[in-house]
Amino acid sequence: MPCDQSAMVLGKVALVTGAGIGRATAQKFTDEGANVVVSDMDQPGGKETVSLINDLGGDATIIRADVSRRKDVERLIDETLTGYGRRDCACNNAGIEAKIAPLADQTIENFDAILGVNLRGTFPCLRAEIRQMLRNSAGSIVNLALIAGLVGFTGLSPYSASKHAVNGLTKNAALEYGKQGMRVNSVCPGGIDTRMPDALAEQFTSGAQSTREMINPLHPIGRIGTPEDVAELIVWLCSDRASFMSGANVSVAGGFVAQQ
Repeated sequence: MPCDQSAMVLGKVALVTGAGIGRATAQKFTDEGANVVVSDMDQPGGKETVSLINDLGGDATIIRADVSRRKDVERLIDETLTGYGRRDCACNNAGIEAKIAPLADQTIENFDAILGVNLRGTFPCLRAEIRQMLRNSAGSIVNLALIAGLVGFTGLSPYSASKHAVNGLTKNAALEYGKQGMRVNSVCPGGIDTRMPDALAEQFTSGAQSTREMINPLHPIGRIGTPEDVAELIVWLCSDRASFMSGANVSVAGGFVAQQ
């Protein structure tokens, strides 16, 4: 791992929740000089991420936590502080995909399940992270909202509602804590080559098309994104190079939002 002084987050401590984009983000943080705590419900996946980082000379640990449970989040924050003494950056990435149906056909159970992770999981993490970072009068947090937090999507009303709410939380946190050294932004990816688009494509097409065949044409840039595309932006937003960025809901979507 590079240790040169040009690294974006050299010497900082970062927390990353969730897999997929979370793995690429954790790896990018360590590439840029940070120590990383990975939190994931999928223990084998999280351990694999940590092993990949440590095998390349980085510094990463894993703490299992269900971000929708307040006590798990509090333990996650406490154990991070015990291990590293502070936390400078956080990426709240944990989330679940939606079941596709028109709003009137969506069940209350599905609505509650999606908001229970995508929103109810982000809020306690954000609250605990801010409380801890305020002790140092500095910190940068990035929430994952996706483009479903910027525009509507037919058949995805609970999912879109959860991501719009994450963008709202981001704006409020930035307003309330900016003068105390905190920066809070959200990143809104388009179609990214992870497990989640595969699951959505399967519902839309019943397996008749691959994820790439379905999603590539939706982006003016002509391709699906990679987790690394998103990780680059997340780590930059957490670095001092983005010192005037706060309260932004930033799309990284190959031009998708420009069509709206």
